[in-house]
Amino acid sequence: MLLRFWGTRGSLPVALSGQGVRDKVFAALRQSAGRAFATENELNEFIDNELDFATSHGYGGNSSCVEVVGGENTVICDMGSGLRELGQQVMIEHGPATLRRYDFFMSHVHWDHIMGLPFFAPAYIPGNEIHIHGCHDVMEEAFRRQQSAPCFPVDWDQMGADISFDIMAPDTNYQIAGFEVRALKQNHAGDSYGYSFAQNGKRAIYSTDGEHTQASEGETRRYIEFLSGADLLVFDSMYSMADMVSVRQDWGHSSNIVGVDMCHRAGIGHYCMFHHEPIYDDYDLQIILDETVRYEKIMNRGASLRISMAYDGLEIEL
Repeated sequence: MLLRFWGTRGSLPVALSGQGVRDKVFAALRQSAGRAFATENELNEFIDNELDFATSHGYGGNSSCVEVVGGENTVICDMGSGLRELGQQVMIEHGPATLRRYDFFMSHVHWDHIMGLPFFAPAYIPGNEIHIHGCHDVMEEAFRRQQSAPCFPVDWDQMGADISFDIMAPDTNYQIAGFEVRALKQNHAGDSYGYSFAQNGKRAIYSTDGEHTQASEGETRRYIEFLSGADLLVFDSMYSMADMVSVRQDWGHSSNIVGVDMCHRAGIGHYCMFHHEPIYDDYDLQIILDETVRYEKIMNRGASLRISMAYDGLEIEL
């Protein structure tokens, strides 16, 4: 099983500003410390091996879209703006003549999680199958309204693919696209659902747009049972702990520190922070990652929890 991240931001997509580009160029020149590079290979090695990640790369700006690779079909969690790039990659690799089935699992239908579908090229090709799974009975209404006049020029009924909706029940095991899938209801405006994907002894959890605070032990225990023993947790760590407990409490999202504690209680090996706050730039996110790793070392005395920060293009193999 492999998870491929096409979009990792929360609330809305963001783009690197002109000032942001300048800041990265400034940081790169400062870190080069006046060095001269005789060849392009030397320059590439410096960029890849010596510059910090926030300067040489970055965490990306697309909203939530994660592909789960290894099943029978193309399996995708959420349809944020990252779905457009996924569709373009499908066209490059397979071409429009290769018809495919796509299984989508929707955490919920807020705009940042559905906005990519109108720009998903395979959705316009007759013969493709798109199966949209989720626990909200308003899914079809939300997608149709998104593409209704005057909001969008292409009406829902003009899409060529065969699109169907599958209403799932939470806390129930399903066999879909080669995975055992289970959904759990989470605390979020209008409700959100996390998903467990299991296959061949490996299990990954996709859990975004849920506010998990450990304020209620009953709710926390239910969540821990859902996570228990998973190999990977992709977790809504939208806010730093400081922001969450000050001005963003009850906003429906979780913090970086809560994610660490949940992983230790559930016995998870890899914690991947996800659904990044759009006002945090790459350097802010790097600081949050460093602080999370430091917290883990202090509070858990070097326990073997792997911590990463999701970015557009990241791949995690189980």
